[in-house]
Amino acid sequence: MTARLAGRTIIVTGGASGIGAAICTGFAREGANVVIADLNLQAGEALAAELTSTGGVASAVRVDVSDRASVQAGIVHAVERHGRLDAYFNNAGMNSPMKFLEIDEANFELIMRVNALGVLMGTQEAARQFLEQGGGGKVVNTASIAGRTGFSSFAPYSAAKAAVISFTQSGARALAEHGITVNAFAPGVVATPLWTKLDRELAAIGEGQNGFDSMSASILLGRPADPEDIVPTAIFLAAADSDYITGQVIPIEGGMILV
Repeated sequence: MTARLAGRTIIVTGGASGIGAAICTGFAREGANVVIADLNLQAGEALAAELTSTGGVASAVRVDVSDRASVQAGIVHAVERHGRLDAYFNNAGMNSPMKFLEIDEANFELIMRVNALGVLMGTQEAARQFLEQGGGGKVVNTASIAGRTGFSSFAPYSAAKAAVISFTQSGARALAEHGITVNAFAPGVVATPLWTKLDRELAAIGEGQNGFDSMSASILLGRPADPEDIVPTAIFLAAADSDYITGQVIPIEGGMILV
């Protein structure tokens, strides 16, 4: 059976941990040239070594998605190693909960810069590389159920993920004529280090009732997601299987938000 991503070069931002690490591992199993783009270069290099030791093709590069030059350098790294870029996953993100009436400009601007502007710049720079190659290519964004419904304890994050959904649709419209597709997936509650951090921070501001266990209780399938639950959809969106899909957001949340 042929690997579904054989020979494809894929960059995953925030690829060193959580959802990003799981999809990098899945891509390597499917034969991709995986580029782990992360602020934490040491963690990225450790994952790349692990994937390489099991027969995969992987490398790591330090990328700050809030800095355009850094995003460009990550793409240069991928192209210099593998000759081209086939898919770009805007997966990196962060959150910093605050009570709604206490949200300040610094909190809002940081979260929007990483989660929203980072996706816009990543899409732009990936598209420029795709165009230089002659067109075609895939951009995949990590949205969230928070982009479909606002959460009071992390309103800027919800707003940023709503922006990711809009950028997915706008990018799909702008780039379709060049054979470039832009899609997204929207996780719900996923057991990752990010949620462990969020639970601590929510408790610290007296919003512990909105944490992991509370939000998981509304999932129809009865459990939060593991990062591995995201992998099949990510592979589908990176592979030729999804060539006739663009501008779409696929929820992966166990029936938590029905829209």
